[in-house]
Amino acid sequence: MAKKFDTVVLGGGIVGVSIAVHLQQRGRSVALVDRKRPGNETSLGNAGLIQREGVYPYAFTRELGTLLRYARNRSSDVRYHPRAMPSFAPFLVRYWHHSQPARHAAIARSYATLIEHCVSEHRTLAAAAGASDLIRQSGWMKVFRSAQVRDEETRNAERWHAEFGVAFDSLDAARLREIEPALRGSLQGALHYTASDSVSDPNALVTAYAGLFEKLGGEFLIGDATTLQPGWTVDTERGRIDARAAVVAMGPWSDVVSTKLGYRLPLAVKRGYHMHYAPEGEARLNHPVLDVENGYMITPMARGIRLTTGVELGHRDAPKTPDQLTAVEPIARTLFPLGQRVDDEPWLGRRPCTPDMMPIIGPARRHRDLWFAFGHAHHGLTLGPITGRMVAEMMTGAQTLVDPAPFRVDRF
Repeated sequence: MAKKFDTVVLGGGIVGVSIAVHLQQRGRSVALVDRKRPGNETSLGNAGLIQREGVYPYAFTRELGTLLRYARNRSSDVRYHPRAMPSFAPFLVRYWHHSQPARHAAIARSYATLIEHCVSEHRTLAAAAGASDLIRQSGWMKVFRSAQVRDEETRNAERWHAEFGVAFDSLDAARLREIEPALRGSLQGALHYTASDSVSDPNALVTAYAGLFEKLGGEFLIGDATTLQPGWTVDTERGRIDARAAVVAMGPWSDVVSTKLGYRLPLAVKRGYHMHYAPEGEARLNHPVLDVENGYMITPMARGIRLTTGVELGHRDAPKTPDQLTAVEPIARTLFPLGQRVDDEPWLGRRPCTPDMMPIIGPARRHRDLWFAFGHAHHGLTLGPITGRMVAEMMTGAQTLVDPAPFRVDRF
């Protein structure tokens, strides 16, 4: 006989785990189902940022010079698989459309309602999970190799501050050297986003949140989310389970289930890579650092210095092609004294993206008690806990902290 739950949450990344915790805290009996232990897919590899400053989601460039540079497929921040471009084209056209400045600004006004709670919701969950030591409350930095780019980015930060209260410090080259003495090269200063947090081990944080979920009485099960059937039933290693409600929070694989159920949602992926390095000698990196002109990030992690790449456009399950990592590694070594590689091979992750740059959060309109929570793009780690809270509030009929309307499924 199948075991029964109030809700089955499909997906053991930061979003799915956060939803499971919040539902369990509200008295629902929850099964969390994934093919791996929590935090071992997309949530494993990221720059570890909780981006309070991220009120404007990453737009598609509309500058002709940048587009031509990307078209040559040699850029350090964006690469693509030529054979994948025909299937990507409809998504990219819609992405470009929504990136028009006025539309992008309107999107930011909705998106900021989620972003403004990202740090506080993470800190609350981390405290409950006994994982506060994994979160650093010291912000992160963009560093600049040219005064022109520095000034452009500073104007953006000033606008974000005026519109949304984004906190930042503008650092000249001397002040930057005081804060990050191991950085090298003729840097022209930095922007320090002081209200954002960072994570020393994203996998450990998601694991801690999953541990809280189980401590609250929830059950994690290895299973095959693609076996979901209206009812709602799912096959797991311990047999079939039944639930009154189901939540699809499978990140870049969410469309496998949503499409099977008859939904045509515009989900694409941006792939990315990371590699860990031992620092040379006594070199220390105190903050995550984005090399703006070259489109990569270095972050101090428990495993070493994590180098993360920009965007690779390719089919979700295509083999690894870590050309960007190969291209930016020597550049990163000019910024910080990276030692030997720590990992056996580069890690590949996939960011689930929608063309309007906002996640899909809310009830599925054609099925009763089916909910979607995916499409968080570059901000999955950032928005996991606030998404979890919002979904749990909607499912239990509580007043939501954030208006869910801009993120509704039927906007597409």
